[in-house]
Amino acid sequence: MPLRDDKMKALVFGAGRQAEGIAWYLANHSDFDEIGILSRSPGPIDEIIDFIGSDKLNKHVVDVLDEEKTQKIMTEYDVGINALPTRQTSYKTIELAIDVGLDMIDILEEYHRRPDPYEMEDLELPEGMDVEDYGEYLHEEYKKKGIMLLDGIGFAPGLTNITLGEGLRDMEESKTAIARCGGIPNEESRDRHPLKYMITWAFDHVLREYNIKSAALKDGKKIELDALSLHEKFKFDKFGKDVELECAVTPGMPSFVYTRSELENTYEKTVRWPGHYDAIKEFRRCGMLDIEPVEVNGCEVVPREVLLKVITPKLKPKEGDRDACVMWNTAEGKIDGKKARIDYYMWDDEDVENGLTAMQRTTCFPPAISAEMIAKGELKGEGIVAPEDCIKGSIYEKMIQRLEDVGVKILKETEFLE
Repeated sequence: MPLRDDKMKALVFGAGRQAEGIAWYLANHSDFDEIGILSRSPGPIDEIIDFIGSDKLNKHVVDVLDEEKTQKIMTEYDVGINALPTRQTSYKTIELAIDVGLDMIDILEEYHRRPDPYEMEDLELPEGMDVEDYGEYLHEEYKKKGIMLLDGIGFAPGLTNITLGEGLRDMEESKTAIARCGGIPNEESRDRHPLKYMITWAFDHVLREYNIKSAALKDGKKIELDALSLHEKFKFDKFGKDVELECAVTPGMPSFVYTRSELENTYEKTVRWPGHYDAIKEFRRCGMLDIEPVEVNGCEVVPREVLLKVITPKLKPKEGDRDACVMWNTAEGKIDGKKARIDYYMWDDEDVENGLTAMQRTTCFPPAISAEMIAKGELKGEGIVAPEDCIKGSIYEKMIQRLEDVGVKILKETEFLE
């Protein structure tokens, strides 16, 4: 969509850590003249404004479920970036943007054209629609308006999609696209927390990912993989590291099942320190990830909510704790008639100087960069568009360079297997 006036403006939905990271990049490394932050609570917005200290920032205290007020603010901006933590609020802004004609970006780990049917998080579907009908409805409405929803552009999904998408384009015949990625405490911080884990993302949503099935392609068939399946350990020895890690299946790159349906294998695994998943599996076996209430001393309680209440304080960062984000993605196929494999690696550490976690850097910078490309008319599309379908060629190269400019480096290695 064209600029609504002579200034370039972006609207960030949410006021959590990811919204903070997006607004920080937009204020410090983009050509946007104004950046709005919309949230129902004024305090978190004020904290972001104080942290960034830029006169480009606008404060909007509005609940996104208030449709009239939200849409009125949307009309003032050129592109919206969704950093909301739940499906209910995320989909609400996506719907409201249609009437306004606002291009949108979303970082939620879901492919909105094919939403997963599990643990709905108060998402209300239009009467007579199932989740698949709803996703297709949103896609068609965006197309009718000539606007785009850039869907799932953060760390994972996001960097996973665009690197593997580019790798597959290097091949004349592609077979496999597997992502391995995740946020972890750094080596000095990992043993200070249970599960060798530290919260850098909404932990209730993390537990949801540990408990639901995800669409995948396995041995040429479309299936659903159980969370925490295909558990593997591996050695990461890039960027001067030499550590043992593990990974297991979680939702995260679901669009590939539909946009790259010719593949034999595609799915995503989340990276953790060794021992994490054995503990999570035991929690699950004991029923502590369940969301069905159980009776305790005459009161109904939800096991997962009890677990969250007890463990969350122990997983929050302590003074001096630092996080890291790790990625190892693999594409396999043929190049010049030979079997080949392309691997993409990343290890990003917390930016202590600027006060940004590694999770903020890797999750927030890609949507911020994309927003500027959309506002300038460089990145175009209509309907619900997956990152691997629009961030390609020169746009991909620009994205990788912009990330490298702020220290997020991705290493590509190609190996011929015969």
